[in-house]
Amino acid sequence: MLRVKVNQDLCVGAGLCVLSSSEVFDQRDEDGVVTLRQEYPPEALYEAVRGAVRKCPALAIAVEEVDGPADPAL
Repeated sequence: MLRVKVNQDLCVGAGLCVLSSSEVFDQRDEDGVVTLRQEYPPEALYEAVRGAVRKCPALAIAVEEVDGPADPAL
């Protein structure tokens, strides 16, 4: 399972993460800083999320593989 983390203190508001995966990332209206919609996205979005990590100019997004069910609510 993939876990997504964002560091809002590093974010410069470029918005490339949202362009990569708006299902997982959003931006605050007031300053464009990244917000996280899904900490544990579905597997179908993994490649888009990894693309957002690669594109982030501020290195404000990280992902890690974690053990557990695909649905963290389980």
